[in-house]
Amino acid sequence: MATKTITFDPDSGVPYGANLTIYGGTDFSTTFNVKTTANAAFNFTSYSGAGAISKSVAVGATFGAADTFIVGITSALGGVIKISLTDTETANLNEGRYVYDVLVTIGSSTYPLVRGNVLVYNTISS
Repeated sequence: MATKTITFDPDSGVPYGANLTIYGGTDFSTTFNVKTTANAAFNFTSYSGAGAISKSVAVGATFGAADTFIVGITSALGGVIKISLTDTETANLNEGRYVYDVLVTIGSSTYPLVRGNVLVYNTISS
């Protein structure tokens, strides 16, 4: 499980860039420690989250979501969000490059939290 510290400013409308690596057939999770621009923990009270991963092969290509992440706000006051996929879900991903994003919503407003590339590697051992 990887942990990444990121900065989130909902007013900017710009997600933080963070790349991930997934090994097919294994459980995957990453925890994001989210900070404000003043370096304090972001308060996610009353927020919900959603995230997805999509195959990326060319500019302008759209294939839809290959899978959706389980997104959990594990500490609303501490600014901690965890995304995960099960071993069965990662086994269904073909090796290669993907893109992902995580969005957070409060009320009727949705904000991009983080996005980036994902490299998926198939495991050799079983």
